[in-house]
Amino acid sequence: MSTQPPDRPEVVAHRGASATAPEHTLAAYRQAVALGADAVECDVRMTRDGVLVCVHDRRIHRTSTGRGVVSALDLAELEQYQVVHRRPRGARRAAAPAAAPVLGEDDDLESDDVEADEDAGRVLTLDRLLDYATSSPGRVRLAIETKHPTRHAGQVEVALLAALQRFGLLTGGRPLEWSGRSAVRVMSFSPTALRRVRLLAPELPTVQLIGQVRPWMSAQRPRPTGRVVGPSLALLRQHPTLVARLHRAGAQVHVWVVNEPEDMRFVLSLGVDAVITDEPARLLHLLGRGGPSAPTDA
Repeated sequence: MSTQPPDRPEVVAHRGASATAPEHTLAAYRQAVALGADAVECDVRMTRDGVLVCVHDRRIHRTSTGRGVVSALDLAELEQYQVVHRRPRGARRAAAPAAAPVLGEDDDLESDDVEADEDAGRVLTLDRLLDYATSSPGRVRLAIETKHPTRHAGQVEVALLAALQRFGLLTGGRPLEWSGRSAVRVMSFSPTALRRVRLLAPELPTVQLIGQVRPWMSAQRPRPTGRVVGPSLALLRQHPTLVARLHRAGAQVHVWVVNEPEDMRFVLSLGVDAVITDEPARLLHLLGRGGPSAPTDA
């Protein structure tokens, strides 16, 4: 039997509403909240001087006017650069463009496809995002991914939990609940990072992200290490029975990153518990939850 509650699936805005606003900016997160997303996702990395910032890539050149490695730069150095909205070469230029594919560090970008985020301006710190999330109406939930490997190793999770405590999202190892559900969860591809989180805050939900077949997946009744597993869309396309098997094992399934209507219908048909998407308006519309501004191609 599926573990899926009646109000599922949860719509999670990937790096905010990142198809139409620069990723990891307050503009993207405000847009996601305004659209009615259930949760927002962010990635965190630690700067050289120990500050957690919302940046996906190891290097900053794709999402800012600067260059360099996040962990080798102080926050003051990162703040010298402007956040930009880049689209990969050949991306469609519709009013609500599809999400850009993840780029490698050396992928070319068209110079005329660089759009400065004048509202957000500089790199978004995790503290600024938490301040917004805890003061915004609607109390949108947070899915925070810690990026590894990094020279800072376990300091990332320690600093993250300390930040959650400062903003009242974690008390005595227990997460704050909104409407009976945890207001925050921690995701990672690193099992070690998630074990560290569970050791320091046993009741804080964790999500084991996976992008390829794992040995435990071959069992008829897999035994995942956590209660929530986050497979990629590509992995579910290859192994669509995985969702049902994980549900039978008592785990929830949070799939990433799902942007096209056909793919949305596919993962919804599997009964996933959460869908992480750059296109929250499109998914909300497909679920019958979209407002008047929702796209009509879904």
